[in-house]
Amino acid sequence: MRQQLRLETNVDLQPLNTLAIAARAAYFVRVESLEQLREALAFAQEKKLPILPLGGGSNIVLTGDYPGLVIHMALRGVSLEKDSCGTRLCAAAGENWHHLVMHTVKQGIGGLENLALIPGSMGAAPIQNIGAYGVELRDTFECLQAVHIATGELREFPAADCQFGYRDSVFKRAARDRYIITRVSLFLPNDWRPKLDYPALERHLAERGVQTGELRPADVARAVIEIRNSKLPSPDDIPNVGSFFKNPVVGADFYQNLKKSYPDLVAFPSGDGWKLAAGWLIDRAGWRGVRRNSVGVHDRQALVLVNPGGGCGAEVTSLAEEIAADIRAKFGVDLEPEPRYYP
Repeated sequence: MRQQLRLETNVDLQPLNTLAIAARAAYFVRVESLEQLREALAFAQEKKLPILPLGGGSNIVLTGDYPGLVIHMALRGVSLEKDSCGTRLCAAAGENWHHLVMHTVKQGIGGLENLALIPGSMGAAPIQNIGAYGVELRDTFECLQAVHIATGELREFPAADCQFGYRDSVFKRAARDRYIITRVSLFLPNDWRPKLDYPALERHLAERGVQTGELRPADVARAVIEIRNSKLPSPDDIPNVGSFFKNPVVGADFYQNLKKSYPDLVAFPSGDGWKLAAGWLIDRAGWRGVRRNSVGVHDRQALVLVNPGGGCGAEVTSLAEEIAADIRAKFGVDLEPEPRYYP
């Protein structure tokens, strides 16, 4: 049976973004099917409204009220299809990412365990090419389906068309604001081997005397969850969007010169260059625990901006700009925010 589209006006978005920023949407609709999504897009086109697709709200900063249509993506559905080579996971855009990870590891299926506890929904995962502890979404990505906003047509994007990069994809560049992702397919091979070469994960397992040869996917997921809980505040406790800045990538010569000045610099090889730990830069610059009115920098992880006082989006972006300017002045490094600012 066709479900009627329920359009609302002047809707409070504070419960729907993990920074808990108070903002309102001029128009709001929750969509649970492809048909409803197309109806919502037709409405926005008729009214000439800008569109904000909203999933878990964990990668946005609302800098003010949204003047257009907020489409809350609530498409559901998960399937696991096994063959002789592995397991294909297909999930609708509205499915919770962490729940999907745990759904696989509980069945002994490996491949996603390093990405446990990353907030957000399946539909947002390819946009950012989410990653953690040495693993990225593109490592298991097969294809996705997305609706073209202007025409309502459904298109399939194989991995090559997504142009994945570090926290990057075509949906942040050429296809930005042109498509809404509705479904994602990942392939998890049977020949699973735990990926444990990320320093924090290696150290965590070594400290607990874990025999890595006997690890199961659930064991790795448990370790990742323990590490993240020890370093990163839950948005349920302190409003935040997780890591606020991308780790900057610099050339080898620049890295070597910076390393001479800061021998304890934390960095990792990345292609022909080096990926600097943004959290280390911010911490070393003295920002950890700093408060600016209602917002601040987390006292345990300098990469996380928090909003414990119910601040507005402008306070968050102002703090982020102040931090970025200071890092540029002290280290000559540019920091790029991970979340997208709206409107």
